[in-house]
Amino acid sequence: MPSTAPPPSRGWFAQLLLRLHFLAGLFVGPFVLVAALSGAVYAVAPSIEQVVYRHELTAPSTAAARPLADQVAAAQRYVAANHPDDTVVEVRPAPAPGDTTRVMFTEAGLLESQTRAVFVDPGDASVRGDLPVYGTSGSLPFRTWISTVHRSLFLGDVGRLYSETAASWLGIVSLAGIGLWAFRLRTARRKRELVVPDTRLRGYRRTFSWHAATGAWVLLGALFLSATGITWSHFAGDNVTALRSALSWQAPTVDTALGGAAAMGMTAGEHAGHHGSAAAPVGSPATVTPEQFDEVLAVARSADVHAAEVRIRPAATTDQAWTVEEIKLSWPVAMNAVAVDPTSMTAVSQVTWDDYPLMAKAAKLGINTHMGALFGLPNQLVLLAAALGIAAMVVLGYVMWWQRRTPGTRVGRAPADGALARAPWWGAIAVVAVAIGLALLLPVVGVTLLGFLLVDALVTAFRSRPGATR
Repeated sequence: MPSTAPPPSRGWFAQLLLRLHFLAGLFVGPFVLVAALSGAVYAVAPSIEQVVYRHELTAPSTAAARPLADQVAAAQRYVAANHPDDTVVEVRPAPAPGDTTRVMFTEAGLLESQTRAVFVDPGDASVRGDLPVYGTSGSLPFRTWISTVHRSLFLGDVGRLYSETAASWLGIVSLAGIGLWAFRLRTARRKRELVVPDTRLRGYRRTFSWHAATGAWVLLGALFLSATGITWSHFAGDNVTALRSALSWQAPTVDTALGGAAAMGMTAGEHAGHHGSAAAPVGSPATVTPEQFDEVLAVARSADVHAAEVRIRPAATTDQAWTVEEIKLSWPVAMNAVAVDPTSMTAVSQVTWDDYPLMAKAAKLGINTHMGALFGLPNQLVLLAAALGIAAMVVLGYVMWWQRRTPGTRVGRAPADGALARAPWWGAIAVVAVAIGLALLLPVVGVTLLGFLLVDALVTAFRSRPGATR
């Protein structure tokens, strides 16, 4: 009579992990595969953009940079010919010799957070072209397109459920996989096979060897991409934002509200006459002149904004300050920001990188790494390798499923069910508690995990009935 006590490596928990790893990988695999492949392209997109948009991004003139006023005025003349209603909302001075300045305009018909950037040669103020750009990262059309595929498949909020499913379950499947890997570590006679594929094997065992070894190498990358990717998701992302807010982990921002004389439009300082709104009422549209960009930047430079990569954003109304923010995403990052009163040309609010809470710094660094920006090309190549490794894991998983077919069947066998029914009471309670906790923090993965546990229990109960066939 066979023993009813399974060996430790085949206990209820290992069986539960195996079935969860299999079923989650089977059904979520397509989402993870799309996210991995699009993410692989997105990882190297910054380098691709430097080639595709070389004309717009490079400035051939070797002359000294002209004032921002000249560059902004040139961009305004260029835009006025076709879009006279467009207004300047941001200027990004050329960060290095040979780079162009970006003068960014509002434009009807663009996506949310998207502007029209006019690229100006700082040396002679000639316009090199114009392109739509997206977000703080300044993504150009190629990277914006890849990013939209990666985040939502061009399906809006409905599509974001795909990326949330992929990001959430990627972490769960990875953790289940490393749990199974740890169980094998206890029993494997050749530990080397756990990290290096055994090419002597054939068929299913060969595929499994490649799957397990690849998983060991990409585990940390998969968990990192899952954790940072969740911050962009719909439901889970909102929960993360709420949690950060409750724990005061959010990044600080400068205060742009002006009061007193500034809010009443009263002039002050030697530069006050340049803004052209000395008697403007509170909250009325602000008048922005090209000369102000040089003046505001000079104030910011004297207030600890030293990075070459900055963005200058004029105030929309007279009761608001201008802002100058460092946007250096590579290491070491530069995130200092200053709010400047355009009437007195003085700094009225300031935030430095040292003001960021520890978790806000970690989140910023994690997101920059996820985007391939923190360490430049090496960062991009590591992300590319991790994304391709995750994609290979998905494909190998499906190949293994196919290779597990028995004669006369069209698909492979699934791991045995009933693990939760065999679990001790404390184990079952722990699993359900974890599932409920995940449902609260990560709704998509939590709800689907509870669904998996319910289906698994119902299937087990059905097969346990007298006369039920297996």
